[in-house]
Amino acid sequence: MHPHLHTKDNIACEEVMTALEECHARGFLWKSLGMCSNIKHDVNMCLRAERLKRTAANREIAKAKREKIQRAWAEIDENS
Repeated sequence: MHPHLHTKDNIACEEVMTALEECHARGFLWKSLGMCSNIKHDVNMCLRAERLKRTAANREIAKAKREKIQRAWAEIDENS
């Protein structure tokens, strides 16, 4: 697997990524005949799920920051 995929954000996919690496290690013919396709699909779905979790968490953090800024501006407007 690419080093950038082995991060703290993708720990849940480590097992599936290792299985894909083992499948690819069996050789070119094994890969070219599509024997690793199901595992590759599983890796893609796992990484997608992890990305969606991070996106949702980031969205909530941004929403909280935006609300804090709006409250601060509302307070400034009240005191002006």
